[in-house]
This record gives sequence, C-alpha cells and structure tokens, in this order.
Amino acid sequence: MPDTLLGKRTRYPDRYARDVLRAIARAGNREVLGIRASLPFHGKDIWNAYELTWLEPSGKPVVAVATIEVDAASLAIVESKSLKLYLNSLAMERYESSRDVAALIQRDLAKTVLGDVFVTLATPSSVADAGIRDLPGTCIDDEAASCDVFEVDPSLLENADAGTGGTVSEELHSHLLRSLCPVTEQPDFGSVLIRYRGTPIDRASLLRYLVSYRNHNDFHESSVERIFVDLKERCGPEALTVCGFFNRRGGIDINPFRSDFEETGSSWRLWRQ
Repeated sequence: MPDTLLGKRTRYPDRYARDVLRAIARAGNREVLGIRASLPFHGKDIWNAYELTWLEPSGKPVVAVATIEVDAASLAIVESKSLKLYLNSLAMERYESSRDVAALIQRDLAKTVLGDVFVTLATPSSVADAGIRDLPGTCIDDEAASCDVFEVDPSLLENADAGTGGTVSEELHSHLLRSLCPVTEQPDFGSVLIRYRGTPIDRASLLRYLVSYRNHNDFHESSVERIFVDLKERCGPEALTVCGFFNRRGGIDINPFRSDFEETGSSWRLWRQ
C-alpha cells in the first residue's frame, strides 16, 4: 500500500501546504486487470470539492466549489484525504482572484498525478445550474435478481438471449453500487451509468454483477475501470462507456468516466451528492 494518510490522525494545516498531497500510482491496480502500456479506454476523473475557502487581499473570506478533472492517462491519482488537507491549507491564505486559486490547484495536482489536470471554481455568484439530476436511460434496480455473491465475480455477466434482438444502443444505470475503501474498509456508495452499443446485456445479470462489489476493496477509479474491462470481456459491446458517481466523503465526491467512443464525461450532481 502506498504512503497514505487514510485512516491516520493528522493535523489540518490552514496555511498553504502542497507537501501534504499524496499520489497513488494507477499501474498496480491496472496490471491486475491486464491493463499495461496501452489503455483500452480514455476518460477522466471528475472530483467536486465542496469545502473550499480562502481570503481576499482584504482578509474577507471567499467560498467556492472546485471541479477538478484528472486525465485517466495520468500516472497516478491523488489520495482523497490528502486532497482535503491540501484544499484546507488555503483557508488562511490571501489571493487576488479565484483564477489565481484555480491555477495554483491545477499546477499542484498536475505535479502530483503526473498528468493533465483542469480546475474550475464556482462561487455563489457564478453558479448557473447546480440542480440535482437523474441519470439517463433505464434503471435496472427493480430487476428480479437473486443476489448471493458479494465479492466481484465477472462470470455473473451475460448477454441476453439471442431472441431478444440484434445490436442495440442503450443506457442502463443502477444506484446499488457499494464497495469498500482498500485502506480503511469504510463503505463507499455510488451510482453507475453504462452506455453501450452491441448485443443486449442481460439486465438481471448486470445487476447481480454490480451488487457483487458490495464487499470488494478498491478505489473508485479502479472499480469503474474493472467494470469497463469485465463488460468488454464478458459481453463484447462494440462501444462502451462506464461512469461512476460516488457519494461525497470529506466534502469531496469522485466521478470516474471511462469510454472507448465518447470524448467527455458528465459533471451531473445526483440525488445523493
């Protein structure tokens, strides 16, 4: 396990502290999935940090929500607790503008993950649409499915019977995803959206498969990549997108997006975020 602050008692700095940031290499988790030099997808991880504040030159506080987009091709992810500590370290620092703060966060995180990072800040005066949205497509949570496997099992995935039809394009989603932090074993709750083109996926089998993450230890990004790889190998879709929307912890939610045919993910805010 990498050098991590998860599960440890730590002091929360309130003056700028880039050195608290911790990187977790992607390579180890990807090798388990058979992913090495060439990625079978592109995408990004969208982090929304709701507890960001700093001071104007006059000393008056500013509050904002930071949206941080990390390219999936980066060599590492940033440990979530270290990001919370880092953002908190800006609380008593003075900056001329939100643009300066965004540039600072972007620069520091890019150095940490060794890849492209894009940061935008939304202040109360700049928020145009922060409403709660539902996921598109069909929710599979009401499918009749007997669930008795609670550690990831890709063999649960099946395509629908041949008589169901040929190639389809559809969007399926579930709100029943639960996994465990690989360091603290605290539960992580989330929703997942699957958009694909190909032979119809059996919805009950997909639901059983997603439920099988219930006692699985993994980071959010790795879970979404595992879902992508398993669906690709077991169901063989011609085109596939998997998006995860995890509940916030420590004021931060994480939303990984992986696709082999779409260019951008979504920054939707769901009902539990």
